[in-house]
Amino acid sequence: MSSATVLLDDIGPGLKLRFDRTLAFMRAAGFESGRILDLGPDNTFAQILRHEGFEVINTGTVDLDLEPEIVRGHDVNCVTSFELFEHLVAPFNVLRELPDVPLFATVPLNLWFSDAYRNPSDVWDRHYHEFEDWQFDWLLEKSGWSIVHREKWTSPTKDIGVRPLLRRFWPRYYAVTAHRSTL
Repeated sequence: MSSATVLLDDIGPGLKLRFDRTLAFMRAAGFESGRILDLGPDNTFAQILRHEGFEVINTGTVDLDLEPEIVRGHDVNCVTSFELFEHLVAPFNVLRELPDVPLFATVPLNLWFSDAYRNPSDVWDRHYHEFEDWQFDWLLEKSGWSIVHREKWTSPTKDIGVRPLLRRFWPRYYAVTAHRSTL
């Protein structure tokens, strides 16, 4: 059994659904192979992308708010940022530094029935932003990007309660494909 198979077996159904949707989203844009700059540390989805035949370079644990220039100079076919921009105080700075290749990004949407996520024991595991779709669109536009495709996804769970019920119907994730704007 390959390590990717074990990896996929170890994730829960919610993550598997999100990863399947994300991969399908990239493929729907015509991205089937190539070299990817994935913002942030190595992660489960980056490992899945490698298993699918992509070459993935991660930016690691560098604080992108303090060193946005680290994203420059990579010879890549696209940039991915999956649930990363919400952790940055100033995602605008990173977006301005990205190479001129397609951008695939997902961010959590602000949920009216839930506070922004914050892990009190891990300063890297906190959301400074949880976006409304128009806010993320505006951020991309102001930093020089044009959205060519967008989708929203729910985040269903098997938990019982009012919030889990709302998560079955209320979109939690916002996915975009963007290209550099031509002025």
